[in-house]
Amino acid sequence: MSIGEYDNYVNLLVKTNCIDNAKKIWWDIRLHPFFPTIEFRICDIPMRADETIALTALMQAVVVKLYRIIRQKLSFRLYRRALIAENKFRASRYGINGKLIDFGKREEVPTTDLIHELLDFVDDVIDDLDSREEINYVHKILEMGTGSDRQLRVWEQSYDLKNVTDYIIDETHTGLDLRK
Repeated sequence: MSIGEYDNYVNLLVKTNCIDNAKKIWWDIRLHPFFPTIEFRICDIPMRADETIALTALMQAVVVKLYRIIRQKLSFRLYRRALIAENKFRASRYGINGKLIDFGKREEVPTTDLIHELLDFVDDVIDDLDSREEINYVHKILEMGTGSDRQLRVWEQSYDLKNVTDYIIDETHTGLDLRK
């Protein structure tokens, strides 16, 4: 979809009272209606600031990598929305310990394999972005699990929601200097 097509789409939705402004478009990734930015809305809120920074750096690297591919007039595969939706469901249901469909191989593979493949895909742009340290934190997430993985471990050890809540509070403070 071109920017013109997107603008026409949004204008039609506003004109027909489907939405009152473009902020009401709830896509996983969208153009911000008031700032010249792209919003990635697909992630849940990570528990640690370092996780948020790592995911932000990875998303930035993906955008830069795709921009360079397009500028060089190289092509890449486009996959059907239904396939993407299937992997989105699998990711939300099973997390990083599940399996996704590798569309190129046409088979199920561990999610971590595709995460490593994505890291390899962006590797040639991350030094230009000066974000290698931030993206390296993705490897730590793969080792320790996501915030939801860690919350489930606390639950399975104690079956006590207070312990889970206390853990979430502690994790939210991890890596932050809260002294004033």
